[in-house]
Amino acid sequence: MRWWAVRSGIVLACLMPCGWPAARAADATTTPRADVIARENALPGSTDWQLTRVRLDSQTGTRSSVIEGYCSRQSVRAGDTLDICVSTNPPQPYRIEIFRTGYYGGRGARLMTTLGPFDGRTQPTPEPGEKLLHACSWHADASLEIPEDWVSGVYLGRLTTIPPDPETTPYWQSYVVFIVTDDRPADILLQCSDNTWQAYNPWPSNFSLYTHPKGGQGPWADVSFDRPYGRYAQSGSVVNAPLSVGSGEWLIFEFPLAFFLEQHGYDVTYCSNADMIDPARGLSCKAFISVAHDEYWDIRQYESAVAMREAGVDLLFLSGNSVCWVTPLRESADGRPRRIMFRGGPYGGESIYAVDREREHGPFPHRGPDEGYLMGARNVEPVNGGGDWVCVAPGHWLFDGTGMKAGDRIPGLIGWEYHGDPPADIPGLEVVGAGTAFQGGTRPQRWTATIYPGPKGNYVFNASTIFWSQGLASPPGHVLPWSHWSRPHGPDERVQRMTHNLLRRALAD
Repeated sequence: MRWWAVRSGIVLACLMPCGWPAARAADATTTPRADVIARENALPGSTDWQLTRVRLDSQTGTRSSVIEGYCSRQSVRAGDTLDICVSTNPPQPYRIEIFRTGYYGGRGARLMTTLGPFDGRTQPTPEPGEKLLHACSWHADASLEIPEDWVSGVYLGRLTTIPPDPETTPYWQSYVVFIVTDDRPADILLQCSDNTWQAYNPWPSNFSLYTHPKGGQGPWADVSFDRPYGRYAQSGSVVNAPLSVGSGEWLIFEFPLAFFLEQHGYDVTYCSNADMIDPARGLSCKAFISVAHDEYWDIRQYESAVAMREAGVDLLFLSGNSVCWVTPLRESADGRPRRIMFRGGPYGGESIYAVDREREHGPFPHRGPDEGYLMGARNVEPVNGGGDWVCVAPGHWLFDGTGMKAGDRIPGLIGWEYHGDPPADIPGLEVVGAGTAFQGGTRPQRWTATIYPGPKGNYVFNASTIFWSQGLASPPGHVLPWSHWSRPHGPDERVQRMTHNLLRRALAD
């Protein structure tokens, strides 16, 4: 065995199966501090945290086997131990730099610690298991105990090979990604959409929930979090961002929202989808945000969101195609919870959309309730396309200070998936935005953005687009997406002002 110690956390480099359960410290209670995010972002950001050199196995491939890795858990708290599992092919030394992503004066991330160097090894590609499951059981070179002073956020580990002579041999890089969560009461809880990251993850060679020979929308495939994130699967139709390899969909779709929130000093804390199988985390916050492409929800997540709404938490669906598929989470082979998932069946209750998905892609073992009664609008068919976000209720407080009039458009903000068909019997529901998205530039579908009152003076807002975050910020490391001959234009002061209006209303109590 080989061991290293690194202060600001203990790093143990050893030959052990990645992800074996480690003893967890007792949960520590954290004193709520409304300025925790402002204090964190006052610290110096890094001028060098992005990937510079990436080598994919092929021009059209998704894997970067020269250096790649994954983490043993989606999220961790202070005192928890996180295993980081890395493979290099060919075997070569490497190091890991851990960054917290945020605003940091516009730099986008802060260096937290550097681990290694380690002697890299080529670790085995797993054989396909039942339902074509690819679950790695790689050895961990590094185990990191999360320090008490690490603020909740999304953390990137930058993996970099160390060549013998940098002047004659290039280095190569990729990311691993994990979330530091906590239990402190905060104003805003931002739920990362990491179930969806994993659903689309094609690693190692086109194995996602969408690539089973029986069909791309059925219940036949399992996917595991115990594998690296490859390049984003829809690189030919939504966004091509090879320099985000290993980071899931964080940098592509979600980071602009976090960058915006931290830029403006909002008291935000972060969690994974898996953290929301119980409502306790959300009940300690004033507002809950679903971000970007939040398609895959365990039924317990749905029940948690309903419980939060009924308790007075404001729900903001700054997302599209959300709460579409019932996604049961189960433990890994070595007993770690919530590490394997599959498409269990549609949400939608008895709506025509759920019945159509059942008929076209089933039979499914699960059926979820109608997501329209949670979000205010449903997943419709066709669910993908592109269009402009159109104001239809300029007198609503959502539009205060925007100067928007009825019919005013925010170009390309709708895409590439959205919601529509709001239930007619939700008391007080208002349509605030509506228009047409075009699939393939020709097939139209009506999208609808809604807001309705909760039972305790709270509200539920549905932005009805994956691209909402694109209108908030364009941080370092981010690439604008596109879809269906349409694209968002980047930061827009009207989207920023509407988001401020929503958050200030939610935090006013």
